Parts: sequence; structure tokens; C-alpha cells
Amino acid sequence: MSEDLEHQHHLDATGLTCPEPVMMLHNAVRELGAGEVLLMVATDPSTRRDVPKFCQFLGHELVHELAEDQHFSYWIRKSA
Repeated sequence: MSEDLEHQHHLDATGLTCPEPVMMLHNAVRELGAGEVLLMVATDPSTRRDVPKFCQFLGHELVHELAEDQHFSYWIRKSA
């Protein structure tokens, strides 16, 4: 299923640790248009907690998340 998820933007935060992935996510989302989807890839396990909270706090939709072999992928749709 995850391979079929459409996204317009990509953010590679692999190798970075907290708080860098969420700081980069915050900056990347600012550049999106309303309704656009960003795929973020990270290796820091703390993103499993931080990314959903980020989306909830700012009102963005966490479309899907996937964890495979210490790689974490998040599809985030920017709110209007």
C-alpha cells in the first residue's frame, strides 16, 4: 500500500536525531501548498512519537506511517 501513496514532496531526515527531524519537517511543511502531501523518511525512533504530535498540534493530516527495519516513513498532508 505505501508504495501507492502519492506525494508531491520528499524530506530525507535519515541519520538525524531529535530535534532535527521535526525542525526540518516544520520548515518543509511551510513550503507546501494546502492539501499537498510530503513524504518524510527518518531513522530516529523518536519520530514515531514526535511526528504524530506535530501533525495533531498544527492540524495537518498524518495520512499514513510505516516502520520497517529502523526506517520510518510518514505521509503528511498540509492543512488548508
